[in-house]
Amino acid sequence: MPAPSGAPINHGAPSVGPAQSYTAALTLLASLFFMWGFITVINNTLLPHLRSVFDLSYTQTTLIESVWFIAYFVASIPSAKLIERIGYQRSLVVGLLIMAAGSLGMMLAASIPSYGVTLVMLFVIACGISLLQVAANPYVVVVGDPATASSRLNLVQAMNSAGTMLAPMFGAYLILGRSKGGTAEAGTVLTQAERLADAHSVILPYGLVAAALLVLAVIIARFPLPAMGAATSRVDREERKRHSLWRHRNLVWGIPAIFIYLIAEIGVANLFVNFVSQPDIANLTHEQAGNYLTFLWGGMMIGRFAGAAIMQRISAETLLATFSIGAFIVMLVTVFAHGPVAMWSLILVGLFHSIMFPTIFALGIRGLGPLTEEGSGLLIMAIAGGALVVVQGWLADLYGLQMSFLLTAACELYVLFYALWGSKPVVSGETPATIEPPGAAGTSAL
Repeated sequence: MPAPSGAPINHGAPSVGPAQSYTAALTLLASLFFMWGFITVINNTLLPHLRSVFDLSYTQTTLIESVWFIAYFVASIPSAKLIERIGYQRSLVVGLLIMAAGSLGMMLAASIPSYGVTLVMLFVIACGISLLQVAANPYVVVVGDPATASSRLNLVQAMNSAGTMLAPMFGAYLILGRSKGGTAEAGTVLTQAERLADAHSVILPYGLVAAALLVLAVIIARFPLPAMGAATSRVDREERKRHSLWRHRNLVWGIPAIFIYLIAEIGVANLFVNFVSQPDIANLTHEQAGNYLTFLWGGMMIGRFAGAAIMQRISAETLLATFSIGAFIVMLVTVFAHGPVAMWSLILVGLFHSIMFPTIFALGIRGLGPLTEEGSGLLIMAIAGGALVVVQGWLADLYGLQMSFLLTAACELYVLFYALWGSKPVVSGETPATIEPPGAAGTSAL
């Protein structure tokens, strides 16, 4: 039977008193952000690797990543429904188990090897990450003082960036560094035997990832996560009719903001290795370029730590606008410069991209109250925008890889629009719902 309007729902996590600190829970959740960032960015070294193994065009290579992000579109709303049924904590465990199953499947795909099985297993892993995203992002936003929600989400997302920073080194050493295609000069044609050996280099890294995910699932299952507050509880059917997601401007414009931002972030990350490997840019091997990718994700980590601190003093909207202008400028430099200047400007965009996803997400669900789960599902579904990286691959094949980054520059302008106008929480015809932290009013998780 549905709970009365306003009554708190535990969602599968043990209740805690207001005196209990949320620091331990946020620290544990930060490990989830680390792991899905780590696994997502392994793709950035996996893609040039698969391009060599299967002799793919840029369009075919970016299509692999498109399959990954289509999973967000498919899985996000079912994830929100699953969270309603089994709760946040159990959903986190299920998400980790799905990711572990997909990682084990990647070992099978590498053993065959099979391009088709690889696509399926990447889809499975992405479905697991989608469930984690729908559960963990709103949890971090709501489980503390609303005034510091954007700052708090940027802080734990910095751990996501730590995972993205370490993943290229892991991938460069265990995938590219152990393969012929990763260490050979650009343009080298591999024999069939060399391609088979290169495919097998994926087995060890994904085996290690699967083991880490299983351990983390056991820890999450046994940890007493605090319950979310009453303001985010599901309401009964009659009360639900009084609320509409589409009357919240910050959510309506936030969904395309996430979608468009992901086109920019994923396009930069996925084509980075191929871009800096070009003779007129940095003339590096794929293995060397994979190491430079660490600087791109390191900039995102630094930016999120800095952003979490800066947002204690200035508004999230102002900082988001500033960073979007910076990202637009460095992308123009990337398109029209050459040599190390073009490479380092592309690396620098990681710093400006750093706060965009967590800040847009926090602004997007601001004021949704009992609609938080559904709003979160829609925002995570918008991560499917990363699937349109195939458009940048098509532009790269047609007009050149460097000119294709004009698409990225255009994406930054929409983020600027959202920061200046679209993020304003105007609700037509109803009083905006509020998000209250569980426990005593004013309790801060920071």
